[in-house]
Amino acid sequence: MPHSPLPTRESLREVRYDIRGELSRRARELEGQGRQLVRLNIGNPGAFGFRAPDHLQAALTGHVHASDPYTHQQGLPLAREAVAAVHRERGTPNACAERVFIGNGVSELIDISLRALLNPGEEVLLPSPDYPLWSAATILNQGRPVYYRCAPENGFLPDPDEIERLVTPRTRALVVINPNNPTGANYPPELLHRLVDIAARHGLLLMADEIYDGILYDGAEFTPLAPLAGDVPCLSFGGLSKVWRACGWRVGWAVLSGDPLRVGDLHHAMDLLGAMRLCANVPGQFAVPAALQGPETIRELTAPGGRLHASRQAVIAGCAASEHLSLVAPQGALYAFPEVMGQAAEGFDDQAFALELLETEDVLVVPGSGFNVPGSRHFRITLLPEAGLVREVFTRIDRVLSHRAEAAARRQVA
Repeated sequence: MPHSPLPTRESLREVRYDIRGELSRRARELEGQGRQLVRLNIGNPGAFGFRAPDHLQAALTGHVHASDPYTHQQGLPLAREAVAAVHRERGTPNACAERVFIGNGVSELIDISLRALLNPGEEVLLPSPDYPLWSAATILNQGRPVYYRCAPENGFLPDPDEIERLVTPRTRALVVINPNNPTGANYPPELLHRLVDIAARHGLLLMADEIYDGILYDGAEFTPLAPLAGDVPCLSFGGLSKVWRACGWRVGWAVLSGDPLRVGDLHHAMDLLGAMRLCANVPGQFAVPAALQGPETIRELTAPGGRLHASRQAVIAGCAASEHLSLVAPQGALYAFPEVMGQAAEGFDDQAFALELLETEDVLVVPGSGFNVPGSRHFRITLLPEAGLVREVFTRIDRVLSHRAEAAARRQVA
């Protein structure tokens, strides 16, 4: 007898991850037809010819023979100590290996930490735009995302007073993504101090997504949150994926700081959840000391003359040359978040625009609404392609937007 389809978790209906969503599936179909696409939807350095530094590769391959057994659920002691040492140098209070968790990328640690923290219906303050994994992990762990605006007219920086007005008795955590994905905003110390004060007044956990901490442009400086937080509970996330261009190795870390008496239960909960998945990928963990104690390799890419700097400049120039685009120049991370303006923005549907760009110009971007921005006129692109390809991409983008502006003008005349 026929059976109805197996039901799935209802909360998945509220989850979106447009970075690898329907547009990406359509892109695979087009590639299957022989189309050559420019995929600007994912910050995946290896897909654009970047490699993990040689000394990281040597550390990984040189320890394959020692990678067969499970390790401690929080990670290899030598990897955890290397992370703790960096945080001690930054001034993170009580930084030690026992407070470091190694995971299969930051993504897994975000999920574990929210699962350890949240009871049904409790709230997490998230930026809008956000990195959508944060929203998804909050929902799937029975929490409720509450968004604070990061408006382009304020450089995509939040208003602390607005954030504090959003706090309720059910608020548990305040998430800070700095440097920011998708906007490239870099948070100044005075803003971070105000966010710490909010968390202190309301008993919130600070969750600092700092995976892009070394990717900065034109003199911008990164300020870590944990040293400012002091005794306020804080989880700081980092990893090998971006600064060290080793996305596929799936090595991330989280450092728990703050008053030991306040964070003890959260530490035990995260340790339990980590134990239930046994341990993170072991071979990649051997590269953590090499990364954190070895030569620095990202600045040659982000400094003037470097590849990432040149691509960023090409994005800035492409937006400046277009009558249809506005851009807050990214100060950090691997992305830009242009906004469509003028006649091209009339009746704008960011999903329809992204699909048209894909179908007609072979360029895949992520619509701004995929980052939980209602009524978005933005789209996200990565800075990873060579500058010449970036310039070509903006020629294609401008062609689509010009057609849209012309159609809007015709409608006005009619």
